[in-house]
Amino acid sequence: MDVVLRDVHDSDLPVFFRQMNDPEALWTAAFTPKDPADREAFDAHWKRVRASADVLRTILVDGDVVGSAAVYGEPGEREVTYWVDRAYWGRGVATAALRGLLAEVPERPLYARAAADNTGSRRVLEKCGFRLTSTATGFANARGEEIDEVVMTLRG
Repeated sequence: MDVVLRDVHDSDLPVFFRQMNDPEALWTAAFTPKDPADREAFDAHWKRVRASADVLRTILVDGDVVGSAAVYGEPGEREVTYWVDRAYWGRGVATAALRGLLAEVPERPLYARAAADNTGSRRVLEKCGFRLTSTATGFANARGEEIDEVVMTLRG
């Protein structure tokens, strides 16, 4: 499997929208938009982030769009995020993509958040050098309730 990151193209957005509407992926990610099926809100979000200084990448596997990865936020508080199509879970794609993103963005520290029960995402973050630094609770739109989350940090 050849995992590559590239800039986000307009043609990627319909794929991202479809991926963001997978019920199992939404539940697992937990912290999602209020209404992932709202295409207008989705388009407005992507227009805003693509105009920002955030680092946004499309994840390709063997040339196919399988997700996205990003570093966003204010300096000193920047976070990583990624979304990989469920068909590619457990195959090392998220880990390879995050490693590639971290190589592009040398600033540290970087932070990440995940639902405490999202063991797959926690494992990806740990493989990439992130360490648990705190816990919190937050409202998870995809679950309709407050849940526990982990905050992880990647230091120099």
